[in-house]
Amino acid sequence: MIRILVAEDTAILRDSLVVVLDLETDLEVVAAVGTGDAIVPAALRHRPDVAVLDIDLPGVDGLTAAARLHEQLPECRVLILTALARPGNLRTALAAHASGFLAKDAPARALVDAVRKVAAGCRVVDPALAVATLTTRPNPLTDREVEVLRLFAAGVAPREIAAELFLTVGTVRNYLASATTKLDARNRVDSIRIATEMGWL
Repeated sequence: MIRILVAEDTAILRDSLVVVLDLETDLEVVAAVGTGDAIVPAALRHRPDVAVLDIDLPGVDGLTAAARLHEQLPECRVLILTALARPGNLRTALAAHASGFLAKDAPARALVDAVRKVAAGCRVVDPALAVATLTTRPNPLTDREVEVLRLFAAGVAPREIAAELFLTVGTVRNYLASATTKLDARNRVDSIRIATEMGWL
């Protein structure tokens, strides 16, 4: 019997996933949680073989939780099931030792098969996303440019960013300008859109 933990913040989708997985005679959902910070405690309590995690969770995001789960319960394999199927998220998931990455629009049968394969020690990645990831350019932004752009995307003004990061306002503006140039963006807002879609923020 393959023991499964499900982490999904939308209750109706979480309940549906539990029903779909529990219909299989060799699968059993032993825990279902709605927040990212509940993942590791539930996993330590129930000892699942596979954790099916959404990325966009309240509290701790699914990718961060996947990395923590690998540290504290490495025998539990992680399958990311997400609407945020982007190359950057796939790279982050693999770096967090996730064994699988599947889009939420995949058929139920694909999810069931992916759980079995991940439990058996295989890697499962959506083929179209794998190709997109291989053909996507690497992140051209420096860590500091990402940090400044992330704060700006959160609505923090350049003057406040400068104070928080111990920079001058001119330096913050230079980082925003260089990020916009590197991303071939029309403006700062467009650079935020591009970096977010690529999974770089």
